[in-house]
Amino acid sequence: MITFIIKGLLRDRHRSLFPVIMVTIGVFITVFFQAFMGGILTDMVDSTARFSTGHVKIMSRAYMENEDQLPNDLALTGVDAIMQDLKQKYPDITWVKRIKYGGLLDIPDENGETRSQGAVAGFGVDLHNPKSTEISTLNIANSIVSGRMPDKPGEILISDEMARDLKIALGDKATLISSTMFGSMAIYNFKVVGTIKFGIPMMDRGAMIADISDIQEALNMEDAAGEILGYLPGGVYDDKVCAKIADNFNAGYTDNESGFAPVMSKLQEISGLSDYLALANNMASTIAMIFVIIMSIVLWNAGLLGGLRRYGEVGVRLAIGEHKGHVYSSLLVESVAIGLVGSVIGTGIGLMMAYWMQTKGWDFSNTMKNVNMMIPLVFRARITSVTYYIGFFPGLISTLLGTALAGVGIYKRQTASLFKELET
Repeated sequence: MITFIIKGLLRDRHRSLFPVIMVTIGVFITVFFQAFMGGILTDMVDSTARFSTGHVKIMSRAYMENEDQLPNDLALTGVDAIMQDLKQKYPDITWVKRIKYGGLLDIPDENGETRSQGAVAGFGVDLHNPKSTEISTLNIANSIVSGRMPDKPGEILISDEMARDLKIALGDKATLISSTMFGSMAIYNFKVVGTIKFGIPMMDRGAMIADISDIQEALNMEDAAGEILGYLPGGVYDDKVCAKIADNFNAGYTDNESGFAPVMSKLQEISGLSDYLALANNMASTIAMIFVIIMSIVLWNAGLLGGLRRYGEVGVRLAIGEHKGHVYSSLLVESVAIGLVGSVIGTGIGLMMAYWMQTKGWDFSNTMKNVNMMIPLVFRARITSVTYYIGFFPGLISTLLGTALAGVGIYKRQTASLFKELET
């Protein structure tokens, strides 16, 4: 019976071509949308983790409450002991210490007078330690536009955009004007040895990268850091694992009510991405449901039109004694075959487009110049295991639902009227 139905579909394109095309289009859009949204969300989480939060983050309680102000006067102290303790308790996690700071970068002329100034948002990271993972985590080496990596004390990288705006050349001296950990003015001289572009608007406007030891000296933060970040093995964020680690760590400081006591938070708690991720997941489910409904309506109409054209065929089958339920079930089998073919073709096309987007990307730099989120300028899709099968849900459900609704008319056929129809 199934072979007979498939042969009928292949020989009569009017019964299969339009439904297959509609299913293919709907499945293609569903697959591509899932991969595209997955890529954007993954890039957002990855960028936020690498540059801002890590998978888990340790700060002092007071620092966490005022984190947006970068209050280094409330920074963690005794970080070397904390780092050693973390590496013993959680050896599988990569731990790094960082100092975020703001200030003015003053560029002097040949007479030592101010030639130009610009606001900077800087990072103090471990650049000189050969075992450090910071260069690869922040992708610093691959993001250098001109110059080289700092390899000596007092050398820095600045954003390429700021270097152009302030007309800073490689080898120029630059003076950081900021505040120390104790609230006094900090003035420290550096040498610009390279310019950098991360491809993230928030970072590329006025970034300054220096070794953390230089920043500790400049801001009087010996054995202190604003934050300690932790990264799970493989670099993939797992909310449940991070929640367990944070709860375990914080349990050791429940009796310490000091504002300078360390506290650990997971990425979703401190990044503000939890709402975005929940919204995106709901959007993906909603879009898939919308496609199911729309395609069901379209295929229902197609089924009604096909039913009118096949009115005589169904009538004859009923007249020769075929049961209505059997006719109805055969139409459902036809819809499954159509849904499978359309789903396979649509998934294949969607995967090809998603792969192209994953490798080439879509550059949005011209429309995202003022974005203040940790999101790359080039959007890329991301093919996951879900991408391979998500299109089969709307592809099969819509064809079955459309056929089921259209096929209800079979049970309304009156066999007594068939002879008059056949005469005409």
